[in-house]
Amino acid sequence: MKRVTVSMSVSLDGFIVGPDGGFDWAPPDEEEFGAFLDELRGVDVHLLGRRLYETMSSWEDPDQADSWDAAEQEWAERWRQLPKVVFSRTLSSVTGTNTRLATDGVPEEVARLRAEPGDGEIAVGGADLAASAAEHDLVDEYRLRVCPVLVGGGRPFFPRGERQVGLELLSTRTFRTGAVALRYAVRH
Repeated sequence: MKRVTVSMSVSLDGFIVGPDGGFDWAPPDEEEFGAFLDELRGVDVHLLGRRLYETMSSWEDPDQADSWDAAEQEWAERWRQLPKVVFSRTLSSVTGTNTRLATDGVPEEVARLRAEPGDGEIAVGGADLAASAAEHDLVDEYRLRVCPVLVGGGRPFFPRGERQVGLELLSTRTFRTGAVALRYAVRH
């Protein structure tokens, strides 16, 4: 069965964006970007919230391609080929290669995607969408890249008031930047 994963960068104090809404404090270096690319290779479909969809649309822009290095070129190509499902209450249409708006709620979309052939991951991106997947007990694995910075506020990785969920540490990796990648399986 396809596993549902949530993967995000987070500050040491638990935020995915700072008080100003930015995440410029978390740029990956070459080593970290390579790890992101490795992770993307295992994804069959990516579920995105509206804000992440808008952020990631730059990977569809051919005008930017000339400025990308080889790893970024590969990321963009894989991103364009990857099926993407956007969850939004405000968008009536989406653009981008292999991109569609969700037609149902998160549980229904995940059930449909899990029933499709293949064993790659269903990656979930975006704080609100990840919270919805967690609320419906759909998440199988959390992947955090903890950045060595305290941002002092903003949007938390985990919503406040979340119930207790048991996790099992699968792996850790420390990068040269001081960021630490953590992988946890959810104990269902």
